[in-house]
Amino acid sequence: MLKYLIEKEFKQIFRNKTILKMILLLPLVQLLVLPLAADYEIKNINIAVVDHDRSSVARDLISSITASGYFRLRQYGDDYREAFHILEQDKADLILEIPKDFERALRRQQAVRLFVAVNAVNGAKASVGGNYLQRIISDYNRNLSLQGINVTGGVPQKEIHFEPLNWYNPFLNYNFFMVPGILVVLVTMIGAYMCSLNIVKEKELGTIEQVNVTPIRKSRFILGKLIPFWIIGMFVFSIGLLVIAPLVYHIFPAGSIVLIYLVLAIYMVAILGIGLLISTYSNTQQQAMSLAFFCMMLFLLMSGLFTSTESMPAWGRAIAYCNPVTHFIEVTRLVILKGSGFRDILPQFSIIVLMAIIFNTWAILNYKKTS
Repeated sequence: MLKYLIEKEFKQIFRNKTILKMILLLPLVQLLVLPLAADYEIKNINIAVVDHDRSSVARDLISSITASGYFRLRQYGDDYREAFHILEQDKADLILEIPKDFERALRRQQAVRLFVAVNAVNGAKASVGGNYLQRIISDYNRNLSLQGINVTGGVPQKEIHFEPLNWYNPFLNYNFFMVPGILVVLVTMIGAYMCSLNIVKEKELGTIEQVNVTPIRKSRFILGKLIPFWIIGMFVFSIGLLVIAPLVYHIFPAGSIVLIYLVLAIYMVAILGIGLLISTYSNTQQQAMSLAFFCMMLFLLMSGLFTSTESMPAWGRAIAYCNPVTHFIEVTRLVILKGSGFRDILPQFSIIVLMAIIFNTWAILNYKKTS
């Protein structure tokens, strides 16, 4: 009986060409686009320079700033009011003002102050841009110190060198951090959206009543709805992990692929349980879409995909802890980037198993064969 239920579901899915494209093609397109757009590194910061000194040292400092690749010189002049006018028009993000006699003061080992004004309408860009500029100026100051010139004044000191060593992501490539999380998002969308809409569509068409009058048990009916989308989710994840990730982003799992699929199998059961649960509370596809959209937005924003869960307030961390997406994103990053073993991911794995049991049991108990 379960075999025929699964066969029925696959026939329904493959007959609807639009749904088939949404399930198979859209996630893969998103995997190709999202990691390139979701980049934590802020570039193309517009800067206006007010140079009252017009010396060679000032020009070297400006060249160091523009050569970093983070800043674009929007205006260069000696009138602060013009630069501030550009800042007010949002054509510049920062203003750097270099004082008069800048080079002369440096030659005399005197302290020099540079003025920086930051457009803080976009708080994240303002903070990062200000930190970038401060770091570039500090590096430039250190180079001058080696030459016997000190921006902060005083006698040049011996330089202390340090060499950072980045583990697991040596080149700080943001794609390495984002791609595992986006893979989780794609299978989550397939499980939550498609599974919930599939049952609700049968409610709207009335075909579910034909199933309800048969002696099919609720557990078998729900398994018949779960298994096809479970297989499709595993297939889409495989294309992303084994084809797109290595060929496009050059990401190769450092840990066991078998371990990833073990956790994925349980995670798909948990997410499909959420989709089934949503369908039991919805009578129309519009209701199911609205409820699924609310749950997905909450899951994604509180999952640690874009912002670290450690930086959230206590109530936010509590919500993230109850979020299955949070734990599977941690698992994929640990296994793919760090090569972690089963013992390292045991806490996350246990929570995912518990959530799979809770959501599916809830969905089975809440589903009624009578209206």
